[in-house]
Amino acid sequence: MANTSDIRKGLCIRYNNDIYKIIEFLHVKPGKGPAFVRTKLKSVTTGKVLDNTFSSGHKIEDVRVETRSYQFLYADGTTYHFMNTDDYNQIALQESALDTPQLLKEGEVVTIMFNTEDSLPLSVDMPASVVLEVTHTEPGVKGNTATNASKPATVETGAIINVPLFINEGDKIKIDTDKGSYMERAKE
Repeated sequence: MANTSDIRKGLCIRYNNDIYKIIEFLHVKPGKGPAFVRTKLKSVTTGKVLDNTFSSGHKIEDVRVETRSYQFLYADGTTYHFMNTDDYNQIALQESALDTPQLLKEGEVVTIMFNTEDSLPLSVDMPASVVLEVTHTEPGVKGNTATNASKPATVETGAIINVPLFINEGDKIKIDTDKGSYMERAKE
C-alpha cells in the first residue's frame, strides 16, 4: 500500500477494479482546507483517461511492475509488434496501450511495463524525444514572421507536427513524445 505522497508520473495503481497509470499529477495545498492531489489516470486495459482527486494521506494500492526494453518492429493495423532486445521474444500489443503511436518509427527502442503478478503488459513508455524526418511541408513565406509563426509538417511516420517556418522537407527534427510537439532541428 502506498499513499498520495508516493504518487508520481508513470506509477500504476489499482483503482475502481482496474489498473490505471498516472499520466499527470499536481499536489495542491490550498490556503484553507486540507491538501489534495489532482491526477489524470489512464486505464491500461481500455485506454480511457479520467481525472481524479485524492485527499492528502489517502491510501492507494500500487501495482508492482517490471520494465523491459523492446524494439518496435512493425504495425499491422491496430496491432503493434515488439521484440525483446535481450531474448528476442516477440509480443503484439493493441494501439490503446501506446500513448503516442503516431510517433513510433520502426527500430525504435521503447520500455514496456509488465505486471509482476501475471506478466501481462501494462503500457509502453516512449523515449523522451524522437528524431524524425520531415516528408512534406509547405515552404515558409518570407515576411509573415511577426511572431512565432508555425506551419504543419508531415513526418516519416505520418504524424502532423507544427514546426517553425524555416523547417524544410528532408530536415530531421526532434519531437517531444509527451506533448507531440517540435523541440528543435536535429543535429546531423
